[in-house]
Amino acid sequence: MPMSPLRKSEALQLLQGGQALFPALIKAFDGAATWIQLETYIFDFHGAGADVADALVRAAGRGVTVQVLVDGIGTDPLPAGWQKKFAEAGVQWCVYSPLAAGLGGLGLLVPNRWRRLHRKLCVVDQHVAFCGGINVLDDFYDPNHGELQAPRFDFAVAVTGPLAAEAADAMAQLWWRVQAGYSARQRHLSAAWEKFKAAGYGGRTGTTSLANGSASGAAYSLGAPGARAVLVLRDNLRNRSSIERAYRKAIGKARQEIIIANGYFVPGGKLRRALIRAARRGVRVTLLLQGKYEYYMQYHAARPVYGALLAAGVEIHEYEASFLHAKVAVVDGHWATVGSSNLDPLSLLLAREANVVVEDRAFAEDLRGRLCEAMASHGRRIDPAEYGHRPLSQRLQGWMAYALMRLALLVTGQRY
Repeated sequence: MPMSPLRKSEALQLLQGGQALFPALIKAFDGAATWIQLETYIFDFHGAGADVADALVRAAGRGVTVQVLVDGIGTDPLPAGWQKKFAEAGVQWCVYSPLAAGLGGLGLLVPNRWRRLHRKLCVVDQHVAFCGGINVLDDFYDPNHGELQAPRFDFAVAVTGPLAAEAADAMAQLWWRVQAGYSARQRHLSAAWEKFKAAGYGGRTGTTSLANGSASGAAYSLGAPGARAVLVLRDNLRNRSSIERAYRKAIGKARQEIIIANGYFVPGGKLRRALIRAARRGVRVTLLLQGKYEYYMQYHAARPVYGALLAAGVEIHEYEASFLHAKVAVVDGHWATVGSSNLDPLSLLLAREANVVVEDRAFAEDLRGRLCEAMASHGRRIDPAEYGHRPLSQRLQGWMAYALMRLALLVTGQRY
C-alpha cells in the first residue's frame, strides 16, 4: 500500500469505554474550529450521551458545521427538547435508512432495510478521527436493560493526521448521499459530488482513496519506526468483504498468538477455518466473547460455533462482568484492529462498518494487556467437556437461533 510522508503530528491513542472516549470527544468538540462529523448506530441522551450532545450544541453555536448521522433503527426519534436545542444551535441531524412511518418494526420485513449504518466514526476539523465500537451511550445504561452494575466493555481509537482526512472524505460522501436520498434519478453523481466538495463539505481528493478492495485507504505512518494505520471500511459496493479479509490475512500470517474480543461472534466458514488452521499449526488462539445475555439471536447463535473451535484447541472465554461490546483483535503482539465490525453476518455482509487496523507493537501490547486483564478478572473459560455435555435445552436454543440467522440471510440473497 502507498505510504504517506512521515508526519510529526500523527498520533494514536487507545480509548477504553465511553468513560475514556466521551471526555476526548467533548474536548475535541470544544476545540473545533470548522467542522464536526459524527456517525453512530445509537445516539442516546441519558447521562454521558447528553454531555456529548451539549458539546455539539456549543460547537454549532459558535459557528462550527456540525453533522450528525444516526441509524434509523439503532437511534430513537430525536426527543422534542433536543430537537429544539439542535435546531436553535444549528446542529444538523440526519437519519440513515429510517423505517417507514406507521410501520414500526414491521419495516424490518423488507430485506433491504437490514442494511444498517453500524459505523462509529467521528472526525473533527479533518484532523483527528475517532473510530471504534462505542455508541453515544452511557457506559452504565442500556436502552433495553436499564442501569448496568458494571460498565460496558468496549474500545475506540483516536488517530491524528492524514487518516482523519480520509475518514472525513468517506463520511462527507455518505452524508451527501443520505441527504440526496440515494435518488435513482441523480444521473450526474460525480459532478454533484464535486459541487458538494466545492461547497466546503468534501475532503482532499473526493473518495479515490476508498476504492482499494482489501482496505479502504492508504496505510499512514504513525511516527514510530514501522508503525502504520489503515482505515478499513465495509460497504455494499466495492468494499463488501474488506474487514473480513483483513482479519483472515492477519490470522493466516499469525505464528504465535491471536486474541479476538468480539461482542457478536458468529463467523462464516472461511473465518472459522482460518482460526482452526491457526490453532492446529501451533498458534495460541484465544477468544473473549459475550457471556452476559443481551440479544437472543446473537447470544444463542454463537454457541453452536464453539464446538469445532474448542476441538481444534481454541480457548474461549466469556466476559461476565457486563455486556461485552468490543470488536478488537491482536495478532503476534504487533498487529491490532479496533472498530465497529462484529464477526457475524450482519456486520460482515450487510452493515456499513469501520475499523482501524494498526501495525504498531506498543499499541498492540497495550490492547493485549487490557484483554488479558479482562479475561483474568472477569472471564470464564469454556471447558470443552462441559460444553459437550451442556443441556439439551441450550443446544436447541443455539441451533434454532443459528438456523434463523441463516434463514434471514437467505432472504437477503447472501451466502455465509
